[in-house]
Amino acid sequence: MNFNMNSIQTNQLQDRLNRRLFMRGGAQVVGTAALASLMSNDLKADIQGAGLKDPIGLPGFPNHPPKAKRIIYLFQSGAPSQMDLFDPKPLMKDRKGEDLPASIRQGQRLTTMTSGQKTFPVAPSIFDFKQHGKCGMWMSDLMPHMSTVTDKLCMVRSMVTEAINHDPAITFCQTGSQLAGRPSIGSWVSYGLGSENLDLPAYVVLTSFGSGRKDDQPLYDRLWSAGFLPSKHQGVKFRNQGDAVLYLSNPPGVSSDIRRATLDRLAVLNGEHFHETQDPEIQMRIAQYELAFRMQSSVPDLLDFASEPQHVLDLYGPDVKRPGSYAANCLLARRLAERDVRFIQLFHMGWDHHGGLPAAIRGQCTDTDQATAALIKDLEQRGMLDDTLIVWGGEFGRTIYSQGEITATNYGRDHHPRCFTILMAGAGVKRGLTFGETDDYCYNITRDPVHVHDLNATIMHLLGVHHERLTYKYQGRDFRLTDIHGVVRHELLEG
Repeated sequence: MNFNMNSIQTNQLQDRLNRRLFMRGGAQVVGTAALASLMSNDLKADIQGAGLKDPIGLPGFPNHPPKAKRIIYLFQSGAPSQMDLFDPKPLMKDRKGEDLPASIRQGQRLTTMTSGQKTFPVAPSIFDFKQHGKCGMWMSDLMPHMSTVTDKLCMVRSMVTEAINHDPAITFCQTGSQLAGRPSIGSWVSYGLGSENLDLPAYVVLTSFGSGRKDDQPLYDRLWSAGFLPSKHQGVKFRNQGDAVLYLSNPPGVSSDIRRATLDRLAVLNGEHFHETQDPEIQMRIAQYELAFRMQSSVPDLLDFASEPQHVLDLYGPDVKRPGSYAANCLLARRLAERDVRFIQLFHMGWDHHGGLPAAIRGQCTDTDQATAALIKDLEQRGMLDDTLIVWGGEFGRTIYSQGEITATNYGRDHHPRCFTILMAGAGVKRGLTFGETDDYCYNITRDPVHVHDLNATIMHLLGVHHERLTYKYQGRDFRLTDIHGVVRHELLEG
């Protein structure tokens, strides 16, 4: 009986989509698609002419006047060592090789990489620190370019997270949960605020390989997933090798007119399917097909750096000419920001330095130091830093004790969730501020802890979004980026 019923249902669906019914309903659906296309073009012209935002976000959002129109999140995957870059601990030089006191460690959970060690020898940084700018912010000599923009930075030394291994920790930073499946922060922003550019995605992801450790922890596409939100809010990844977006170019023998006609026919079929099933994801599919068609014109122009003056290319450094490099992605991020892409995220791999840290971190800083400073300066010169928020940081910190043997020039560091450092710059954040303190071992926070949920709540606040109000009902529960936690840290923000 079940087989017969399934066969009948399948035949009925096929009947609804046969040639005769297709021709009968096609004119209406194509006409609707054409009208929608005309309306979107008119709407886009109205938006651009009036300086208004595309009204495809949620009603009522933003909740209050935003400081930031867009976010550029420079995620340093693998966890940079805070005590080698931003948080100097000079007293550790006299404790080199000593076992980390039990009173400092306080029974903290260890990773499998160091749980078998009999001792936890203190490894002081071999790098020099100086104060920079009018604010006197401390930075390692590994970052000579970032040291020139300290008066534009907000440094938070007291970040704390809940995860001790990379995948759950990165997932936690991006989605507010250590378990995969929740929407990423960029997807929440797209869902709540919509897009201001109809020819590019609201959420774009760029990745690059670090020279410090080229075989570092992998990244998974679910890190920029829309989770249970509508799929159009998924981050669109631009590849770092070959074509930035696959299948964007028409294959040989296929013209733009043919592609347009094909999409119109697909719209008819999808329209019929939606009429029968009322599945909203079908509408999302139609919208994504249309976006991909518009991206055939917008993306090649976006990726063409030929119009960039030489002094701008020089600002980002020689690596900017290598597609897929961190420097090239920073310049691409600025071009995406100019085109009003709402959320731009760069993932730079290579920061997981369990061994050989001094050489590896030098390579990572060579990758990132000049280009990050260049992005800040470039945005400021264009008058865009005041409404663009830049966030720089990884998923957790590193331990003061060495993983493995210490020598005069070499050591490694394990994962450390209890304290780490992030940087922010731009829209609405206090400039020249160093916030929070850690103990002499850079192991525990002694003042002003800032949780990952607090950081995400603060980012949303700068976008004009109250993080407790942006929710989505799924499986009977209202979910949000910050789960049931998070407070806006106004101490980090301009009055």
